[in-house]
Amino acid sequence: MTQNVEIEFKTIIPLETYQYLLKKFDLENNIFKQINHYFDTDEYMLNQKQIVLRIRQKGELYRLTLKSQSDEQAYEKHFVLHKEKAIDMIEHGFHTSEFFDNIDAFVTFKVSLDNYRVSTPYEGGTLFLDRCDYCNITDYELEYEANNYAEGKIVFEKLLSQCNIDPIPIKRKSERAFTCRR
Repeated sequence: MTQNVEIEFKTIIPLETYQYLLKKFDLENNIFKQINHYFDTDEYMLNQKQIVLRIRQKGELYRLTLKSQSDEQAYEKHFVLHKEKAIDMIEHGFHTSEFFDNIDAFVTFKVSLDNYRVSTPYEGGTLFLDRCDYCNITDYELEYEANNYAEGKIVFEKLLSQCNIDPIPIKRKSERAFTCRR
């Protein structure tokens, strides 16, 4: 198991801005696909508690992640899974206590989201551009991940200003995908 803390700033962006930023940072040829398979209880208990549980598939690599969010940062715990185990969990569900001490619930697969992602180092952090496909919907998001909340916020707001991007509040990817399953 690995654990990390993420400090991230996000906004939804239109297709034209996404394409502009890909060109501005010369990232058009670096896009890779990852699939997020989201899990929850039948009552969506985890989502109600601002907790995301997913298996992220990158090629033949599968990683289980539990992500809990506070106002300024996200805490993540990760487990690398064998492909067969991941597929079994997607098909049959699993008990969270098998991996996480603080949550005991039976969860099942709810929805997948295809994320076409590109990233680049930027001003001491990492800039991400995502195209998200789920439930016949495509949206685009700009994310900046920093090591310090105050500094990251300044960098992100400066980037938005320089690129004439109006910040638009955005729901988590899991929450956006869940809306088409309920």
